[in-house]
Amino acid sequence: MTSDIRSPTSEVLFLKLGGSLITDKTRAAHARPRVIRRLAREVKSALEARPDLKLVLGHGSGSFGHVAAKKYGTREGVTDRSGWRGFAEVAAAAAQLNQLVTELFIAEGVPVIGLPPSASARCEDGRLIDLNMTSIMSALDHNLIPLVHGDVAFDAVRGATIVSTEDVFLYLAGRLPPAAILLAGEVVGVYADATLTGKVIDVITPATVAQFADALGGSHGADVTGGMAGKVHQMLQWLEVQPAGRVRIFSGARPGAVRALLIDPARRIGTELRHD
Repeated sequence: MTSDIRSPTSEVLFLKLGGSLITDKTRAAHARPRVIRRLAREVKSALEARPDLKLVLGHGSGSFGHVAAKKYGTREGVTDRSGWRGFAEVAAAAAQLNQLVTELFIAEGVPVIGLPPSASARCEDGRLIDLNMTSIMSALDHNLIPLVHGDVAFDAVRGATIVSTEDVFLYLAGRLPPAAILLAGEVVGVYADATLTGKVIDVITPATVAQFADALGGSHGADVTGGMAGKVHQMLQWLEVQPAGRVRIFSGARPGAVRALLIDPARRIGTELRHD
């Protein structure tokens, strides 16, 4: 692992394109290429407006990796031959979507380089404990955009498991602290009730999250990595360690939202997670 661990800077942002945004999670292996192209154009426009921006991009596995992972129970562990075959199938499905995202971003003039976590990730009982940073740092140094994604990983306790994009982001954030983590999904933010209608919560903090417990439902379609509740609690744990950071959960389905937040992460779009 590289020893190049950097201090927080306003030039570093992490952006996740959620699986619910770039795929139809109710249909197996069904991508939304038109949406992905539009998001690529928004990223390109933001980079042109902010040439100082260092971006780490990630995407969920949506109806590709999640469906296969749920079938085989890969996140809980692998113990037999059938499970290891499933492990390989999940990896292939995640890679298939990653290749599509890479090709569409490159076609729109965005210099992404796919860096699958499974190539180096090591876990211990479901927790990501090691990931090679060298290629990610080198990509940023050469004005490329590292592209990571939800993926399989070998696990010292479970045999194997799944690491979400958020897992990868939080590992990276401990070594390359971003000014903000932007989570673009299909819904406009965290709703105040579990019906996914009505009022969106403006701000959630560690002190207020308990009052929204009933509102933190799961995800549409198959999701083996914790749904909305998992995302919120993971991000709040990061903010306890990096209280100067900020997190936005918002809808990337709304044209212009990704571009706006890449240019100004303080824009009041979606739900903000912060330390206080």
